[in-house]
Amino acid sequence: MSWPTERDLPEGRHRLLKEFVMTEIDQAPRKRRLPRPAVLAPALGLAAAAAVAVPLLFGGTPAYAVTKGPDGLITITINEAKDPKRLQADLRAMGANVVVDYIPMGKKCSPQPRSSHFLGNEEAPLAVFPRPKGWEPTEGSEPSFLIDPRVIGPGQTGVLEFSVSEVGGGVVAGIWARVGEGPIADCVLVDTTEAPLSH
Repeated sequence: MSWPTERDLPEGRHRLLKEFVMTEIDQAPRKRRLPRPAVLAPALGLAAAAAVAVPLLFGGTPAYAVTKGPDGLITITINEAKDPKRLQADLRAMGANVVVDYIPMGKKCSPQPRSSHFLGNEEAPLAVFPRPKGWEPTEGSEPSFLIDPRVIGPGQTGVLEFSVSEVGGGVVAGIWARVGEGPIADCVLVDTTEAPLSH
């Protein structure tokens, strides 16, 4: 896996970021639950300024939910890897200038890189890790990620690539999050034997 800002990260930080990008957000295997009409949202410990949950086509558990706190941070909770462009539109409505793509196993985005220049995590930490106190996910909650859209400057776009799959009865989720300069190339899925979020 290639990490463009590897040489710029302090000792220990690079390993931590690698572990975060492809991590098992929900490590404990759990039984599949029946679809439920409840709105999916993590317990944040902070008053939410805005929240959106998008149900699946035939009702039941929302495919995803986004919640923006009063501090500007946004939690993205994913139940199923569906409709990334609608998630993108909801995030943009919350002030996050991002592009969103779901990358299934056995696929990757092409071309790479998608921007003429990606800022390093130290310059623009789009994915917030570790999470601030009060933003930790609850045990048994769906895979969720915390982003800070305030790090995206003029002429820049955040790129969020998600991989969500079921392994051994549990949900394995990963995120690749960077801020790019100038235009962002569309994601064309191509076959790969590598991890879906490898760059």
